Amino acid sequence: MKNLFDVNGKVAVVTGGSRGIGAMIARGFVENGVKTYITARREEELQATVSELAQIGQCIGIPSDLSTMDGVIAFAAAVSAAEEKVHILVNNAGTTWGADIDVFPESGWDKTMDLNVKSLFFLTQKLLPALRSASAKDDPARVINIGSINGLTHPHMNNYAYSASKAAVHHLTRHLGADLAPQGVNVNAIAPGFFPSKMTAHLLDHESEMGALFPCGRLGNAEDVAGTAIYLSARASAWLTGQTIALDGGAVAASG
Repeated sequence: MKNLFDVNGKVAVVTGGSRGIGAMIARGFVENGVKTYITARREEELQATVSELAQIGQCIGIPSDLSTMDGVIAFAAAVSAAEEKVHILVNNAGTTWGADIDVFPESGWDKTMDLNVKSLFFLTQKLLPALRSASAKDDPARVINIGSINGLTHPHMNNYAYSASKAAVHHLTRHLGADLAPQGVNVNAIAPGFFPSKMTAHLLDHESEMGALFPCGRLGNAEDVAGTAIYLSARASAWLTGQTIALDGGAVAASG
């Protein structure tokens, strides 16, 4: 049982890997010997993260726009051309939109659903051959979908499309987890609570006060999410599929 959390030598793909939770997970993989491909739409930001992580281990950047089917197909083709086997796919790329219900636009709804749900499903579909090839009898390939506690409880914000999309991600995780496990691919999700990121930067002026509101007394950090992703990618979680882990410092448990 000494190597239950060993991921050294695996190949991972992390979407939205240039910043925020995606970059935290990518760093955790790279530091633990995983050859990690990251993608993002902004090439300059992507290459900056690649340059940083490449000083630690193997990190390769492939720019892409996963908000369109053409972008999903092109990115999957680029990964498949480089790697016959992909052990880990982290579907992290996402977006949000906020507006009062009376004025919430169709464009904001479609943009959020297309990236958060549609692209996640079809990228998984396109990379299934590489995931199946990487599967071993006692250590399946893994898909890790990044959901949100906003998809588990009332978010108390006007991010209607975001909360609906993340609830869809959680249910899709359960559906795919059951369907793909017999094919050697386990699918699980992480539903993060409050982590410092560009998406939450406007809320960080009172970080310490916000952290005190959580049962664990602080906000999430890079080690928290990277450690959970490593667990979901390692032999330790080989019998876990279709599950969503609320990584939130106890926020959902305390929500009543």
